[in-house]
Amino acid sequence: MSSSGSNPALPPPPAAPAVFNMREMRESLALAEQLAKASMSSNKGRSHQLQQLDANNNNEGEETPRSYVPPKQLLLYLVRMGSFTSAPKMVNDDVQDDDVDFEGITTVEDMLQRCRKELAALPIRIERNFPRDRPAGSIRLLQWNILSQSLGEHNDNFVRCPLEALDWRTRRYRIVEEIVEYNPDIICLQEVDHYQFLSRALRTQGYEGIYFPKPDSPCIYIKGNNGPDGCAIFYRANDYELIKVETRIVEVWRVQSNQVVILTMLRHKASGREICVATTHLKARQGALLSTLRNEQGKDILDFLQNNVDVADCPIIMAGDFNAEPNEPVYSTIRSDTRFGFDSAYRCDVDGAEEAGQEPPYTTWKVRGEGESCHTIDYVFFSRRQLGVNQVLPFPTGEQIGPDRVPSFQYPSDHFSLVVDFDLLPSASQANGVLNKLLCV
Repeated sequence: MSSSGSNPALPPPPAAPAVFNMREMRESLALAEQLAKASMSSNKGRSHQLQQLDANNNNEGEETPRSYVPPKQLLLYLVRMGSFTSAPKMVNDDVQDDDVDFEGITTVEDMLQRCRKELAALPIRIERNFPRDRPAGSIRLLQWNILSQSLGEHNDNFVRCPLEALDWRTRRYRIVEEIVEYNPDIICLQEVDHYQFLSRALRTQGYEGIYFPKPDSPCIYIKGNNGPDGCAIFYRANDYELIKVETRIVEVWRVQSNQVVILTMLRHKASGREICVATTHLKARQGALLSTLRNEQGKDILDFLQNNVDVADCPIIMAGDFNAEPNEPVYSTIRSDTRFGFDSAYRCDVDGAEEAGQEPPYTTWKVRGEGESCHTIDYVFFSRRQLGVNQVLPFPTGEQIGPDRVPSFQYPSDHFSLVVDFDLLPSASQANGVLNKLLCV
């Protein structure tokens, strides 16, 4: 028997691992961008309902173009921030604020005085005209991408922001000051990588919180990080009871992305009503392919809401950094979904809004190495059948912000906070009860 031949009884040797080729990936990405752009152009003007039919292959023979779906390898590259990088992960514990003590702080004024003391050497924060006291019976929600410390200091290239203004020992008190000043009932935050500090600070004001990090946060590839960034929701425990929490890693064409969503069910103690509050932070960067990806993320989140909420009669608020201008597909996908009846709070004709039917001209305004960036990408969506908008926090003017934009010594993030006062509208059961009483008179 010859020893030179192969033995058929033995399994074949394992295949050599595929070598990642960045050049091929870039070529594939460029082609995918062209195809996605062509797909978006061909679909432009078609109704949301027709697009849904197309997605389900249920167009009864009508010849209409389908949305472009990138190859799986490219999709995996797109949805994961840390993929295909040679940088090692450095997963650290959230301990950088162990030096902070909030003993003796119990009121809003106590906390604001503490912040002012810590920030005494700096100019005052950007002032925005908004009452601290909420209208009776309303629900005040604050939405804010607070800017990850690791990314802001080491990755985002804010060329007009002094390095001292990005120092965490400064920023942490500016962040707390901004939140506490508006006295919200519910707080939705993104890019949170110092959750323990925020939790301890806000607990002095009666808040409890939920935090869910990104599965592959870009923060953990940065030396000296304080752990991954993620989303958080805080609620005032004296006024709300936490009924349920659901979290999800958002999927794109059945592939897990690096974005997350938190869903909470809160019982409003004053009214006894249950309210759903969700927050998310969609994929960043511009381009037709990324716009398509964000739209798929939005669809996944809407299905997640459908599976966890009685949408027929439950007030729903979905707030976050959607990284999408109002002309992007995900914006219209959210607002046109008939299951929820969502609208955007800052489009309403109320105090603080720019113009009825229009989003504000910007929610983020920064200067990076590649130039100035001014976009509207943060939103507070709400179910208009169950909620009404009373007033919103106005955005600062360009003059207030200053020529170097944000972040700055006067403002700790590259995104501005959004604050909305909601009125609870009568539920269907309450409306039926009133109608029955009238009929019995």
